Amino acid sequence: MMPLDGPFIGRTSWLLRQFRKQIWVRAAMFSLAAVATAVLAAIAEPLIPYDFNLTLAAGSVGNILDILASSMLAVTTFSLSVMVSAYSAAAANVTPRSTKLLLSDSVAQNTLATFIGSFLFSIVGIIGLAAGFYSDKGRIILFGATLAVLLIIAGTLLRWIEQLGKFGRVGDTIKRVEEATTAPAGQWGNRPRLGARPWTMIPYGASEVMCPDVGYVRHIDMAALAEIAADASVTIHIDVIAGSFVHAARPVAYVSPPAHDDCAARIAKCITIGADREYDQDPRFGLIVLSEIASRALSPAVNDPGTAIEVIGAGLRVMLAYGDARSEAQEPCFEGLHAHDLAARDLFDDFFNPIARDGAALVEVQMRLQFALEALARNDPALYEDCARSHAALALERAGKAGMFVHDLDRLKTRAAWAAAPPEE
Repeated sequence: MMPLDGPFIGRTSWLLRQFRKQIWVRAAMFSLAAVATAVLAAIAEPLIPYDFNLTLAAGSVGNILDILASSMLAVTTFSLSVMVSAYSAAAANVTPRSTKLLLSDSVAQNTLATFIGSFLFSIVGIIGLAAGFYSDKGRIILFGATLAVLLIIAGTLLRWIEQLGKFGRVGDTIKRVEEATTAPAGQWGNRPRLGARPWTMIPYGASEVMCPDVGYVRHIDMAALAEIAADASVTIHIDVIAGSFVHAARPVAYVSPPAHDDCAARIAKCITIGADREYDQDPRFGLIVLSEIASRALSPAVNDPGTAIEVIGAGLRVMLAYGDARSEAQEPCFEGLHAHDLAARDLFDDFFNPIARDGAALVEVQMRLQFALEALARNDPALYEDCARSHAALALERAGKAGMFVHDLDRLKTRAAWAAAPPEE
């Protein structure tokens, strides 16, 4: 049995992973650890038999904590304002769908958590000193903990300073979306249909499984579905993939032989529905977000073809990664499941159509688009060539109808001549 990671992770583990991505979770954990450290310094005295007798440290710890408390409050406020500005800039200048990647950034979350935790550590320490909770040994322990906190703050500040130069920028956001898309694309390529068997005709009389929620499929627990199929001795045809939009009247699966209501309810619970899409099992969503970035850059208000060209490169790398993983695809591991696979045409439509439409009159964008399509066709002809040739012809037709300058159009036709050439044997 293969390890349940990546797209195969169970629903509970996936929900826990989504919970850990929340920005407040890490801050709360750091804060609790900081408060516990300050409290333990007061009660750990009997455990230390040796008398340090460092009066200097014992007398200076209060002043250090005062400085730490005042500075950490200011730095935390500043960091929050920087993060909010970065989120707003990404939503306004890139695409709102990219902000969730910034919100889950580990460096930003660790920075905020460290600053808040350090502030609370200082406050608890100051209160303990004022209330006389710390003996001489306790003050020494508190002093050592304060030095450790200062080292953590220094390291966090250095990482945060390096991050501030790119956090929320267009190039950084494109890179984040590319990385978030490449992982599920490679996993889909390595395990087509997420480990299920190929789609077949639905058996006559199969019962339908409905989900009462309205929204997008965010996660499918394939291992749990396979367990249900084995326990009930049924075959499940999963008629949706991550990113599909469902409602109460659309079947998400078919069960043969027909299953009782309890089995259908268990199957429905294995498919998580949400108001928006997630990157984890949905590489098409990542390609859509990349195309949105390019479309916004190509709008008359922005007029930034360089960003669109950068996005085309990112999308090309994602599709090549999917093709490379596809060449090493493993056999289905869930015998009782049948599902749809990612269609290459859907990937091309999601990514290339918006860029070809919005950049139809820009020769530099169209030239790079033709280059990417040719690269896909030549690197993986079996998977991509037909779609690449079709989209190359469509992009050329769009450019001709967009009023491109005759000289530029002639150059583009020369560049796109590969699409009209007969396929290589």
